[in-house]
Amino acid sequence: MTTSFAAAALRDPKLQIPTYHGLRSSSAASSLSRNALSVPSSTRSSSLIRAVSTPAKSETVTEKRSKVEIFKENSNFISYQQYNRDERGSRTYSFMIRTKNPCGKVSNQLYLTMDDLADQFGIGTLRLTTRQTFQLHGVVKKDLKTVMGSIIRNMGSSLGACGDLNRNVLAPAAPIVRNDYLFAQETAENIAALLTPQSGFYYDVWVDGERFMSAEPPEVVQARNDNSHGTNFTDSPEPIYGTQFLPRKFKIAVTVPTDNSVDILTNDIGVVVINGDDGEPQGFNIYVGGGMGRTHRMENTFPRLAEPLGYVPKEDILYAVKAIVVTQRENGRRDDRRYSRMKYLIDSWGIDKFRNVVEQYYGKKFEPFRSLPEWEFKSYLGWHQQGDGGLFCGLHVDNGRIAGKMKMALREVIEKYHLNVRLTPNQNIILTDIRAAWKRPITTILSQAGLLQPRYVDPLNITAMACPAFPLCPLAITEAERGIPSILKRIRDMFEKVGLKYNESVVVRITGCPNGCARPYMAELGLVGDGPNSYQVWLGGSSNQTSIARSFMDKVKLQDLEKVLEPLFYHWKQKRQSKESFGDFTVRLGFEKLKEFIDKWEGPVVTTMTRHNLKLFTNKETYEALDGLAKLQNKNAHQLAIEVIRNYIASNQNGKGETFN
Repeated sequence: MTTSFAAAALRDPKLQIPTYHGLRSSSAASSLSRNALSVPSSTRSSSLIRAVSTPAKSETVTEKRSKVEIFKENSNFISYQQYNRDERGSRTYSFMIRTKNPCGKVSNQLYLTMDDLADQFGIGTLRLTTRQTFQLHGVVKKDLKTVMGSIIRNMGSSLGACGDLNRNVLAPAAPIVRNDYLFAQETAENIAALLTPQSGFYYDVWVDGERFMSAEPPEVVQARNDNSHGTNFTDSPEPIYGTQFLPRKFKIAVTVPTDNSVDILTNDIGVVVINGDDGEPQGFNIYVGGGMGRTHRMENTFPRLAEPLGYVPKEDILYAVKAIVVTQRENGRRDDRRYSRMKYLIDSWGIDKFRNVVEQYYGKKFEPFRSLPEWEFKSYLGWHQQGDGGLFCGLHVDNGRIAGKMKMALREVIEKYHLNVRLTPNQNIILTDIRAAWKRPITTILSQAGLLQPRYVDPLNITAMACPAFPLCPLAITEAERGIPSILKRIRDMFEKVGLKYNESVVVRITGCPNGCARPYMAELGLVGDGPNSYQVWLGGSSNQTSIARSFMDKVKLQDLEKVLEPLFYHWKQKRQSKESFGDFTVRLGFEKLKEFIDKWEGPVVTTMTRHNLKLFTNKETYEALDGLAKLQNKNAHQLAIEVIRNYIASNQNGKGETFN
């Protein structure tokens, strides 16, 4: 059950591994040729599939690799094996199943199926990911086929959600009926179809060979089968991937100008719709080379922002994307997985050489990159018009974990009103196609379960993200999802202590290891696990996710966060320029000055208030009782009073006479 198609293919003596003999000049691009190399049966079981453009390591050299890494490398069509790391003694193994949902689109039927599967075969929760998919944790081996078959038969798939191939393709989740948004989503779905594995192995394993796929658009089939520039493996069930697939996972996002809900610059390929003078989509800008993963104490591994490659007409986008993927397939490193992402290839070659090679497979020159307006982070929380008479409602889900009363309320609303949903790249959920008459009853049901109108959600929580980390992720070094609620609360307390207002915020992202699943290196404040209850602090990202943070401090213990962050927040409050974000402030002052603030910190200068200035109370006894409770929580009476009032309003909000912001 842990074998990918690539490994299974080696068992068949009829299959051959194509090999590539190097790139030629652009004038000879059309004559690129491939030869087939037979695999001797005696070595078939131990052969390592490599891109021949990568020099093979000496057979005498044995690289120590973890079981986790080997398992993940062979999981193109399956899921990841995990165990509960909170348990001591014997290990109880299970699987995490990840779905593939281009644009985050989830049908009513599929959502209800996933909800049922979580209760029947999982741990009773659904996890929304930063790539617009579901993760279903806790599935034991004997139930894998039942669960996977149920997903496939109910309009879902996990094909390509894991492994060394193109992953889920992102696009703005908002169901806005506008030409550019619709075109971006259609393009994302076409790219996902283009790069989906084509062999029948997936369906043979999980549904006994049945096919549950809708017909592909003819332009997708044509682009996949086109081999006019030497991109394809001929006579192979996998014309793009062959038997070797890609050196590592590959990530793509599609969006429209200004809308950076997809973290466009963190992807291997970022595609941006460009409209003509008539307002209709005419083509695409293409970014390349983004990626988040790195390794602690290895400075030659790093997060990287994508950079402009060029512009293509809209009819060429599938061919351009395919050419980029093939360039990575043929030239990305396969000798060391830490350097196998496309960002390292581009960093090594430079963008000009990379563009020249891609153009050989594309068969054309890229046009100049078109100018773009400033990017904005868009959450799409709250109620909005779709543009077709219907409404959509964006709901904040802390860290993407749907559980308990929230899970029951979502089930009730989605089932009762037969709603489709969208998953966002910020781990939230959008309910779509809602009639105006349903708004009030839906709001009431959701608010009673804690799914609040966005103005009642702490601004820190709205932009925060965390990966699952402990207890199930085998790569986690410390807490992320389970730790972030208390960390955000501590940051809010620091804000109040230094005089920052409630509506002020910073983008906080936390991961339990340096792989960067929650994209912490784009945050204004990123916390990256580097030991038990210890984090590496990253500063300097921007609120619209267009600049990358830098490592500020290592080995900051969880209990010492106030010592590091409180002086930074205080001096941001005191020394910032007009409308200057925290990330921009840390970049402008520089890390040397920031560390000086920390070293000299003795606490904020606080204006003393008389205890009767708290005008919320009618008598001294009430105030004194509250003041005593506040001291037990290391707060003042004002802080506790505001917290109590906010919680009361949030828990009793029923939506009557209210609209979302």
